Amino acid sequence: MAVFPKFRRLFQRPAPVSRVGARRPSSAAPAGDEAREDRLRARLATDPNDVDAFRELAELVRRRADGPQPADDPLTPTDDPESAEQERARRGDLAVWALAEELAGHPRAWYPLVELARLSVGEDHEQAVRRLVTAHERDASGTALAHGLGVLRDAARPGEALALGTGHWRVREHDPEVGRHLVLAAIEAGRPDEAERHLAAFDLHPDDVLVAPLRVELRAALDAVAHTTQA
Repeated sequence: MAVFPKFRRLFQRPAPVSRVGARRPSSAAPAGDEAREDRLRARLATDPNDVDAFRELAELVRRRADGPQPADDPLTPTDDPESAEQERARRGDLAVWALAEELAGHPRAWYPLVELARLSVGEDHEQAVRRLVTAHERDASGTALAHGLGVLRDAARPGEALALGTGHWRVREHDPEVGRHLVLAAIEAGRPDEAERHLAAFDLHPDDVLVAPLRVELRAALDAVAHTTQA
């Protein structure tokens, strides 16, 4: 059963921004989790791109979704461990999706969009890329772009990572992690010449001390590829 068409049906209506800091009522919340959730939601209401707070809250809602359910899906065999595990993962992903979509309504939110892209890239990669572009447009530092390139690389889509990053990377202004992802994506896509060009672009970055370790790491990666090709 495809999960992400369900996402589109279940969560098409954007949540009001005013609800970002409010805990959703639930009788399934374990004792002690309510105060923790309230603290995390308060942090995210202030900064929807607080990555640590988002991940901690996502783990909380995922764990809650994995708890006892009011009714089991009759189409899921209860004696099939693999099906049961898939169902738990589906419920967890739906819970994190709902959280990310709720927070993405904030006009400054980029990290929730990255999470929505990560959850949907396997089912609807075009929409996922659009979310990553929007995330980048909400962040001038390049951090959102770096996260987005990581999502595409993790999904084994290095060509799409190159298409996204090459058109948006501003070497002098952006987080050097953008360049790192571009070099590695080019290697993964079998484009060593392009990887060399992205590595050379680090010369334009104003903080040589900051990018020096990345140069060493990426130079070694390129040399390893060249050695493998020659072997």
